[in-house]
Amino acid sequence: MFSRVLILAAFITSAVMPMEAAEQSIVDTGRQVVSTPTPTPHRKKKSRKKRSPSASPVRVKKKTASPSPSQKEEKSPSPSPSETASLPTPPASGAVAPTSTVSPSPSQTPAPQKSVLPQKKGRGAANVTLSPEAITNFQSYPAKVQKLLTSALELTTRNLDYKYGSADPANGGMDCSGFVYYVLHQNGVAPYVPDDSKDQYTWLRSAGTFEPVVSGKDDSFELNGLKPGDLLFWSGAYSSERDPPITHVMIYLGREKKTGARVMVGASDGRTYQSQQRFGVSVFEFKMPQTENSEAYEGRERPRFIGYGHIPRLNE
Repeated sequence: MFSRVLILAAFITSAVMPMEAAEQSIVDTGRQVVSTPTPTPHRKKKSRKKRSPSASPVRVKKKTASPSPSQKEEKSPSPSPSETASLPTPPASGAVAPTSTVSPSPSQTPAPQKSVLPQKKGRGAANVTLSPEAITNFQSYPAKVQKLLTSALELTTRNLDYKYGSADPANGGMDCSGFVYYVLHQNGVAPYVPDDSKDQYTWLRSAGTFEPVVSGKDDSFELNGLKPGDLLFWSGAYSSERDPPITHVMIYLGREKKTGARVMVGASDGRTYQSQQRFGVSVFEFKMPQTENSEAYEGRERPRFIGYGHIPRLNE
């Protein structure tokens, strides 16, 4: 009986032990599977991509803030190649140089270029200008006279035409009384300056500074009192029923150093300098009408010189 028990126990033990071993093996295998997972490479790549984005928010901001090359060209003040080719001489920096004004202008401007008009075509010779140094003893003139005549001579450099009724160089020209009015007004020689030749004549007559000239000779003693800055008056420059019949006025300059001839400045529609007609604001020779070139008055009434007048307080 005891032996049977031993045999049964041995049998049970032998049966149980393999089962326990199998169970242990199964447990160990399960633990190994659980404790050491091996994710596939594909999953690892996906998880890395999620954790490490290709561009940070800061970089994306920088990229959107910085213009592309094409955007830079649009925003740049530099001209495009076609624009650059059309420009005359662009500066070294690439910026487009301003065109002129201004000039302008003082003035756009160089020694500011003063509204020079195109040369007139088909009407006499070019206008004439003189520098103050080209006039005899100019530096000995009273200061007010020098200032007045310098201002008048500056207008002769602008190539202004003769324009009836104009007293402003901005109009491209002036007439004789308009020129005198503009120069006297700009220099403040009197509280009131008339803007018409007959009224300018009356102004000086009433001031007692007018000197009549009856003679028609250039060397008449009646011209001995003529001074630089005086106003010169004519009648008959054109048909008129004016009273007084004054039709033309100019400003006396003095004598030209080079020729010794008397010269004047103003606006004329055909007076002469060196025997050539000039039309506009210019320097002219001052001669008695009888000695003027007859061609200058062809088809028109010949003017007659009336006299000259001193501008009040100008020579003080």
